[in-house]
Amino acid sequence: MNKTLFLYFTFILLTLSCQKKVDSQSQEKAAAINTISVIIDEQLWNGEVGDSIRNKFASSVLGLPQEEPLFTIKQFPLKLFEGFSTGSRNMIIVKKENKSEYSVGINEYTKPQNSFHISGRNTSQIINLLEEHSARMIATMRQTEIEAWQKTVKDSLLVTKKIKSKFGVDITIPGNYEYALTSRNFVWVKKEITSGNISLLIYQVPYARIHNYHTVNDIVKIRDSIGRKYIHGRPKNSMMLTEEAYFPYFSKIKFNQFEAYETKGTWQMKNDFMSGPFINYAIKDKANHRYLILEGFCYAPSKTKRDLMFEVESIIKSVKILKK
Repeated sequence: MNKTLFLYFTFILLTLSCQKKVDSQSQEKAAAINTISVIIDEQLWNGEVGDSIRNKFASSVLGLPQEEPLFTIKQFPLKLFEGFSTGSRNMIIVKKENKSEYSVGINEYTKPQNSFHISGRNTSQIINLLEEHSARMIATMRQTEIEAWQKTVKDSLLVTKKIKSKFGVDITIPGNYEYALTSRNFVWVKKEITSGNISLLIYQVPYARIHNYHTVNDIVKIRDSIGRKYIHGRPKNSMMLTEEAYFPYFSKIKFNQFEAYETKGTWQMKNDFMSGPFINYAIKDKANHRYLILEGFCYAPSKTKRDLMFEVESIIKSVKILKK
């Protein structure tokens, strides 16, 4: 092979390789957040199996003021399986076959991707497999969605030296957020959106502020004290407080290997006509004898709020506590 021909083939291979990478990145960015492709025949989809899938994967998101589905579901018949539906980050493939089986495929058709294969001899077997594995499926898909969202914002980031110096953490915040307010132990960053905004609060409190026997009440008291001090509306004496009419959802979780409390609910602006959802994480940082608290909330009266809150949750879950 002469030198000219060798260079030509090398150029073609490099071009194809780069094009494949660009196509993969474009496909990843194009895939809608919090969407599942369900590959299933119409007969199963319109019956008990479809009802079971919708009840589990399109159930209402906790803590939002209006009902919104956990995932947006797009259904495709099996005959269309080889096609555009395989570009989804999350797929559930359901078939009637002569075996009862559940399996998970990782990056089968694109990257990143979860493919959950469920088959059974009859409707009962398929529904039983969905009952058994749905919780783990949801956790896996949500983690994939969070990581995919975090990856899309890596190119343009807010400078977070202030946050690192105050709290000893690294956190990934998109560049379209701005510092709204900072003080000795408090940072508020905010992004303006059409007819509203999304906010992230970071602060810390001593261990003694949160007790094991009435944790959720302590967290509400702390966030209300922060609202009174820092988060105000336009009218005089307006302040952000936890909505009293609805008790928040509360759970104890693992947060990047740390013990943490997750609290979801709604806030209201006292003496003003503003309200919206919030999500609060109180992370038990034993090494630094504190609870590190990160909270996201939004004000968007004319918009659905699932994906707005998912965005701020994804930012919060990028946090890494640095060693003392």
